[in-house]
Amino acid sequence: MTDRALRLGTRRSKLAVAQSGQVADAVRRATGQQVELVEITTYGDTSREHLAQIGGTGVFVTALRDALLRGEVDFAVHSLKDLPTAQPEGLVLAAVPQREDPRDVIVARDALKFTDLPRGARVGTGSPRRMAQLNAYARAHGLDIETVPIRGNIDTRVGYVRAGELDAVVLAAAGLSRIGRTDEVTDFLSVDTVLPAPGQGALAIECAADRADLIAALGELDDPFSRAAVTAERSLLAALEAGCSAPVGALADLLADGRNVKEMRLRAVVGTTDGSRTVQMSTTGPVPLTHDGATALGRELASGMLAQGAAGLMGERAL
Repeated sequence: MTDRALRLGTRRSKLAVAQSGQVADAVRRATGQQVELVEITTYGDTSREHLAQIGGTGVFVTALRDALLRGEVDFAVHSLKDLPTAQPEGLVLAAVPQREDPRDVIVARDALKFTDLPRGARVGTGSPRRMAQLNAYARAHGLDIETVPIRGNIDTRVGYVRAGELDAVVLAAAGLSRIGRTDEVTDFLSVDTVLPAPGQGALAIECAADRADLIAALGELDDPFSRAAVTAERSLLAALEAGCSAPVGALADLLADGRNVKEMRLRAVVGTTDGSRTVQMSTTGPVPLTHDGATALGRELASGMLAQGAAGLMGERAL
């Protein structure tokens, strides 16, 4: 380790700076070293196209990874759901801190719950995954909503509701929590209604693979269960050959018998964005899960979903 301040690479958005600041504080406590934030603009921050149009995968992380590989920053913090599933040569995922609430939430006019939205309600989201599940739920329960594709930061998205352009928007609970705005949530969506994106609510701390001292220091922030859960979720995503903008929801959680944790359950869903067709399945594995065990759990579930036609619903090439 060096005596100079560690340089933490982060996107420039309010949310990214907030969550990177929280990691910086944790690293200071763990290592006793100063940490300075280095703000980096990514392609995903400058493009105004919808994520599905620009590919989604990697658009928020490539510039940060390039800065790491050039030695311009010592480590970087990403929203884990934005990471491509393939780990690039020369970099290592040093830590996955304890995961925040992975659920999606509604911010709606008049403090409405999702199921109380009026007929014809316009619901904004930039995520094909959210569109697929919200529309599937609406079809199954006789709700009449229109999902509207939107881009922008939290202020922009909530602003559509405040201005009366939309009746509601869907956001990640973790993002609002990290910037202290959970009081604006009007409804927390159960994971039985909408499964989150693989890795949603988790952060990824990445650094150069040849920095053994830094890897060890950052490893103090690692939460083994959070890492195992997101490993299973991302393994499923990789096996489905789906990017982070694909309509795939997945969540790994623990199943307990009283106080005894017995298994990890992995649930996943793939659907068409209009909600007309979905494939939803689950599987379980013993706890504690090794990296290889979590990876195998994800691949096992993906194989079952592909056998049920999941690839066709995503419009992606199957394995």
